[in-house]
Amino acid sequence: MQSRAAIERQFRRFRFGLFVVWAILLAIIVAWSVRSARERALSEVMQKAGETLSVQTEILSGVLDKYRLLPPLLSRQSSIRALFVRDAEGNAQALDARRIAESTASMSAAMDVAFFFPDGELLANARGSLVDRAEGLPELIEVALQGRLGRAAVANRQGERTYAFSSGVHREGKFVGVVIVYVDFYRVEAAWALSARRIFVTDKTGTVFLANDAAWRLKNIADLRETAESDRYLIDGRFERRLDLVRGLPLLEWDLHVLADPAPVAAARLSAASIATLVGLLAGMIALVVLRRNEEAIIKARTDRATALRLERVVRDRTRALSITNQSLSQEVEVRREAEERLRKTQNELVQTAKLAALGQMSTALSHEYNQPLAAIRSYSDNALRFLDKGALSEVSGNLARINGLVERMAELSRTLLSFSRKPGASVGPVPLGTIIDEALLLARPRARAAGITDIRVGDGVSGLFVLGGRIRLGQVFVNLVNNAIDALSGQADATVEIDARRQGDRVVVTVIDNGPGVDPAQLPKVFEPFFTTKGVGEGIGIGLSIVDNIIRDFGGTIMVDNRPEGGACFTINLRAAEADVAGRNDRTAPAAEAAI
Repeated sequence: MQSRAAIERQFRRFRFGLFVVWAILLAIIVAWSVRSARERALSEVMQKAGETLSVQTEILSGVLDKYRLLPPLLSRQSSIRALFVRDAEGNAQALDARRIAESTASMSAAMDVAFFFPDGELLANARGSLVDRAEGLPELIEVALQGRLGRAAVANRQGERTYAFSSGVHREGKFVGVVIVYVDFYRVEAAWALSARRIFVTDKTGTVFLANDAAWRLKNIADLRETAESDRYLIDGRFERRLDLVRGLPLLEWDLHVLADPAPVAAARLSAASIATLVGLLAGMIALVVLRRNEEAIIKARTDRATALRLERVVRDRTRALSITNQSLSQEVEVRREAEERLRKTQNELVQTAKLAALGQMSTALSHEYNQPLAAIRSYSDNALRFLDKGALSEVSGNLARINGLVERMAELSRTLLSFSRKPGASVGPVPLGTIIDEALLLARPRARAAGITDIRVGDGVSGLFVLGGRIRLGQVFVNLVNNAIDALSGQADATVEIDARRQGDRVVVTVIDNGPGVDPAQLPKVFEPFFTTKGVGEGIGIGLSIVDNIIRDFGGTIMVDNRPEGGACFTINLRAAEADVAGRNDRTAPAAEAAI
């Protein structure tokens, strides 16, 4: 057995080696922490700058899109065409043109509206003399002559920057003039001025056309950088590093830039390095104290080691048999677990198959639900085109509003179908009963109408109730029950289906009632058994109600079926109740978890 001095020498060598390892690990951890902090901070800075870039792109595009179609609309009006007719002395109708230009500019909030003859002669405009704003006029007239929408960015000597849209005016098939609408960017730059970041637009030559810093306007971007490839920009009289996010605007031949300050990245790196170093030093000190105590403990442990080894041999011999037995039991447990997992997967696949089968049964009715709005949309859109040609904008707006309503209706049906067809998860949480029943009826009503059943009622008791369950699986329960009632009522003249619910203490009782022929009393005990069905061959395999029963049991509830004295079947579901405030807090997370695929 080693002496105390030998053990101490051994520990000194061990402490030195441990110190070297600790120093290397500390350096690695600090470097990793700094890199991770930099990446996180840089990602956050770039994300915020990207959000600003997206918003400002939409604002800029929205401002220009507002006026893009104004020149073509004006050029099609007969009153505008008449302005370009000269009298016997060769004089044009300048006063009428001026009045129309002023009215149009006032109502549209355009900077200016101008009318030109093909030779560039000004007929009239809304804001007085164009002077320098006539720059780019030949190109605008040339494009309009070709029958296209002209567009050009215009900057005059006074630093006034506008964007012009032009459209040709034709009278009796002859090109007689041009309508030009000028748009300023005062409101855009005023909105940009509220941002702490530099926001600017450059054209294809690199000239800054728009900016929230007045000193940058109409300067070349190269003059605002420290060097041609530098990421340092002239900010408040000195060059500072910035991250440049760029988004191209191809239609305008512009680039929209947002400069982000990288200072938060440097601060995050410094903070991460400091924290990692402090944590590493603390861990080293703790390790040193623990090592010192272990050194004393080991001296004592060495004296007991021989005894412990002898005892270990005895224990090892006695436990060898137990280990063999334990291994055998572990293998049996693993086999059972795998069998249970296969059973669970098979059950889940069976549930999904039943859902898809239900969708298949409803497909014909659902296709009718889509075909009717599509036919109406086509009719409304054809009418809107004719109204647009006639300049009847109010009728166009009405048709587009109707089309929007039809599209929203189709979108709601599509969202419900997509949600219903997903594979459900196993999560259970508070869900709104009324919403789930409405979604189920949205899927079932087309099939009901196809079967001649229009009277499907939902009682007032459903409103405001929340139960513990899974949104998709509980929706499948009501789809199956309503489809079962539709099958039972098929061909019946006064067919009625009614769904209602009531709160009973900490439980919610839901009833699904129909006035059909009911269930044969002798078959009531078998209704929820797998593969039990009263339908003909090819009309069902008898797993729908069995799946319903299993789903309700998973939610901690029960389901029963009985015949009503006045005729028809009554399914009664008993579920655990949930409070509305708890359901509200879980409303964002529970559906996502239940719909996981």
